[in-house]
Amino acid sequence: MKESLSKTALIISFGTLLSKFGGLARQLVIAGAFGISAAYDAYNYAYVIPGFFLILIGGINGPLHNAVVTVLSKTNNKESAYIINSINLSITFLLLFAGGFLFLFSDPLIKLIAPGLEQEVHNIAVVQLKIMSPIIPLSGLIGIGFGSLNAKNTFFITTISPIISSFTVICGVGLFWLTKESFVDTDPIQLAIKGGVIIAQATLIGAFTQWVVQIPSLIKKDLFRFNLKIDLKHPGVKEIWGVLTPATLSSGMLQINVITDLFFASSIAGAAAGLGYANFLVQTPLGIISSGLILPLLPVLSKLANKNDQKKFINKVRQGLIISSGTMIALGSIFITLGPSIVNIIYGRGAFDSRAIDVVGGLLIIYGVGMPAYLCRDLLVRVFYTLGDAVVPLRISIIGIVLNIILDWLLIGSSLPFGLINPINFGARGLVLATIGVNIFSCVILLLKLNNKLSRTIPIKQWAIDFCKLLVCGIISGIIALKTNDTMSIYLGNNIIIQLLKIIIPSLTGIIGFLVSGRILNIQEMNKVLNIIKGILISS
Repeated sequence: MKESLSKTALIISFGTLLSKFGGLARQLVIAGAFGISAAYDAYNYAYVIPGFFLILIGGINGPLHNAVVTVLSKTNNKESAYIINSINLSITFLLLFAGGFLFLFSDPLIKLIAPGLEQEVHNIAVVQLKIMSPIIPLSGLIGIGFGSLNAKNTFFITTISPIISSFTVICGVGLFWLTKESFVDTDPIQLAIKGGVIIAQATLIGAFTQWVVQIPSLIKKDLFRFNLKIDLKHPGVKEIWGVLTPATLSSGMLQINVITDLFFASSIAGAAAGLGYANFLVQTPLGIISSGLILPLLPVLSKLANKNDQKKFINKVRQGLIISSGTMIALGSIFITLGPSIVNIIYGRGAFDSRAIDVVGGLLIIYGVGMPAYLCRDLLVRVFYTLGDAVVPLRISIIGIVLNIILDWLLIGSSLPFGLINPINFGARGLVLATIGVNIFSCVILLLKLNNKLSRTIPIKQWAIDFCKLLVCGIISGIIALKTNDTMSIYLGNNIIIQLLKIIIPSLTGIIGFLVSGRILNIQEMNKVLNIIKGILISS
């Protein structure tokens, strides 16, 4: 099982890495073409609802994906195809209705999400939302296809399909970037609308391609069938809906927090664009680790839960948490110490000026602090799903929404109709701090609830000690990376190659410091990683 899990994790990580590079190229093109201008600021508001569905319903590790994997991993291909057909039809009908609603009421929806937008940005966002509304029904087809293939041990195609989506955006936005100099006589507002339309159209085409590329693999696995029969009474269909409904509500609470953040961000010029750029840099490593660890771990936990093997189940959960938090603390320490430099080397060209670098660099530092809590919360929620319990994550998520609204309001000045009543105003950074607070709260409560569910057999105290050790390793790693960067700045110049080396070398020294510190503090997983590295070096 360990060998199979490692092989699957490697395939998924490689495919996800390719997709993340594609996503990075996409963001580079967007940054160069738009910076933090009105067109991209509007796009972040327009995409929030289609993106909500694409991530929640169509995304890997989303509730639909997880529900399909859990059920289909226990059935043969013939029964799986029957279940898929019923789920496809029922979900698509619902999502077609939702997409039509989005198209018809795009203007009031943008006003609801972002009441503080300037009229120019609002108008662009409305047009973009109409264009991207078909993404909603597409998300159901994408999510079911991903889950079906993963349940039958086909992982690579699902992890690389996003790169095709990124390619369409790169082509569309890239062409606009290369040709927009020819529109010098065009009214700036009309030019912004043109750019906004192009990025929305490219996003829609990209979502469509994500579904299309799955079809050959589904046909090969004999999972692509179509008839108009919907059997809601089939045990597998009932089980998927039973897990999907509360799980969607629970995971949706996290997306509602995103909407809440954008609601408050609409009164801060360029905040949505800045949050979008910084969040991408954080989500890149998060996505790789999440797909490489949580995705293959989910079926293993499901099988152990069915066998009632509680000891192995707890060990797997601990292993997942230590690896998740360890990697995120190490990467977070790098983002904290090198944030502005990372933003400059990645985005600093075209329309992405020094102001944009300062805004996004500051946000990346704050995001780095909260990376461990984000991924651990994600893992713990899915642990509950494997135990067939989506109610506890739902309840905690509801509390988290209320907490997020309160923290957002408090950390950006506590605005009232007659002005700000709170001297504490962190601006866009306050919105990130609020999200971090909610994720930490959720992690603690989820872990305590899981311990109760498993008859208090989790060694909470020992896990807490191990986590504190990881934090110490992270502090040491950050100090090493910072000192290395400072030393290089004294003796080296500042051309593009040197700037790149001033990120790579401090990052490598920081990670080495993290692993060595972990070994000194006797963290089991760090010992294993160093032994693997040692073995590779000796054999070479």
